[in-house]
Amino acid sequence: MKYAPHLEPCPLPFSPFKSCTVPRPIGWLSSVSATGVENIAPYSQWQNLTFDPPMVMFAANRYPDGRRKDTVLNAEETGWFVWNMATYALREAVNLSAMALPPDESEFDHLQVTREYADNYRVPMVAESPCKFECRYLNTHTQRGASAVGTVDIVFAQVELIHINDQVIRPDGRLDIAQIAPIARMGYFDYAVIRDTFEMRVPGADTDAQAGLEGRS
Repeated sequence: MKYAPHLEPCPLPFSPFKSCTVPRPIGWLSSVSATGVENIAPYSQWQNLTFDPPMVMFAANRYPDGRRKDTVLNAEETGWFVWNMATYALREAVNLSAMALPPDESEFDHLQVTREYADNYRVPMVAESPCKFECRYLNTHTQRGASAVGTVDIVFAQVELIHINDQVIRPDGRLDIAQIAPIARMGYFDYAVIRDTFEMRVPGADTDAQAGLEGRS
């Protein structure tokens, strides 16, 4: 089976596109508006860009009526947002935070999580999340789609402060991913949880790569 998605309808009852690009890290992003309304929402189009300095991006599709997502507007208005690691223990809160609410209503008010606040700007963070990045907004690139909802705002930011819960740091200084149990987005309504990992080292790689540092990322 093959098809050209820009020319013909998908021959399957469900599009395979997102199910092929898996697993996708979840950008569970908290922000605050210029008027003080606190927001948190999950984005499945989230990724790190580089490590020197550490930079990240997330892509937010617009609403069917063309409105931009609150996280994008908040980041542009205040210059900050926070990435909270989504874990299996927090999966229900992550899912609830995806609900569409009016701009003057906070998702935090519907979640059973503890709020704490970032150091650089008063952005709410999820205290129960073991890893958090304070992200300083850099710029937005808008990529037009074939429809309003297909249009996407791509936000770029630099990580200014990293929070790690000491309890998830192993004695050798690495993160205990099995203990953290991060979740990732799959296709359809499916998610994955990371509990099993394995190591492969590139033959002849430099010292940092052999130590698993990958350019000190």
